[in-house]
Amino acid sequence: MLYSNTRFVRKVKYSNSFKKSIYTALLIFIASCSSDYTIQHEALLTEKSDYSLVFIIHGDGGYFYHDTNGNEYKADEVTLEKAKRIAGQNLNAEVFIFHQKPKRNFLLFFPLKDGEFYYYRNGQLIANEKYWRDQEESNFDFEVDIYCSLHAGNQYEMMKMFLYFGHEIPELGGTGYDASYPNREFTVHNLANGLKDFTGDSTRFDLVILSTCFGGTPYTIGTLASYARYIIASPENLHLSYFDINLLERLDLNLSDTDIHTFAKKFANKTFERLSNEVQTEVSVAVYDVDRAQDFLNSVHNIYESSLKTLRGEGRVNPAGVEHCDCADLVDYASPTISDGVDIFYRPARFGRLKHKQKHSGWQCWKKID
Repeated sequence: MLYSNTRFVRKVKYSNSFKKSIYTALLIFIASCSSDYTIQHEALLTEKSDYSLVFIIHGDGGYFYHDTNGNEYKADEVTLEKAKRIAGQNLNAEVFIFHQKPKRNFLLFFPLKDGEFYYYRNGQLIANEKYWRDQEESNFDFEVDIYCSLHAGNQYEMMKMFLYFGHEIPELGGTGYDASYPNREFTVHNLANGLKDFTGDSTRFDLVILSTCFGGTPYTIGTLASYARYIIASPENLHLSYFDINLLERLDLNLSDTDIHTFAKKFANKTFERLSNEVQTEVSVAVYDVDRAQDFLNSVHNIYESSLKTLRGEGRVNPAGVEHCDCADLVDYASPTISDGVDIFYRPARFGRLKHKQKHSGWQCWKKID
């Protein structure tokens, strides 16, 4: 719940009238994008923040893994704790954390809320509430309502970042992405619509981080380009689908003396080095300057769209007859602008048929399987 002393208190008894008033206030808060919350917490919410971070952590798809000692973890919950630590350590930032959880029932029949959000301002937890994820469409209506209710962007010029953690985001189809709602679709297009709603009529996010597998495709980067200046993504398979985000701690120190592009490359390199030390599989992390990459994206747009039609079954090739590949391996993508706006950190797998591949364009495409 929301408390004026900024703490989330779980075991306190209140009168029925007080509970009713709190409940009514919460309904008004969640249902609208009004400024009442800001007015009620003016002392806290008018403090200047230099950075705004939005975390979307998808946990409805099986993210279990084991460490070298056999201990079991859920990657989404590990990332949630890291995000909360980052929020608490950034004393001049606002941080929104939305955790999308699996659908659950109480006593088999009564559904429980399957989302939870946290809002921090300047290192302090202001709000922590469970909520219902949209039951029909894959959109971010609730998250956007909360964001526009609390975001301080109208008052201050802030550096804005958006981070998405989850499985590979489909470029088409998208059914089954949410394990709890197997008939619901979620695609890159849905994510782009969410980013559009988050940004509204304001400027783009300074940095979008896609902590997913196969995020560095011409379609994905091109679709999100209207809402981001820079994008960090992996063009290949990403171990556990999670980047190392420790560099987001103390942004006042890690980012204050540098520009966002330099910071993005430092972030990508740190993630690359950690993964290279931990896994034997291929490692790739890329930074995309979407404005500089626009010429390449425009030149291959129709070609890539055609490959997606093949995957939809609209072409002559069976979808089972295609696979991911480096765009540079395909003649149709041999453009002099393929490297423009791309900083790629790459190391081949220690085994397999591509273990001697030493370079990567930073772009992921589809090709026919011979």
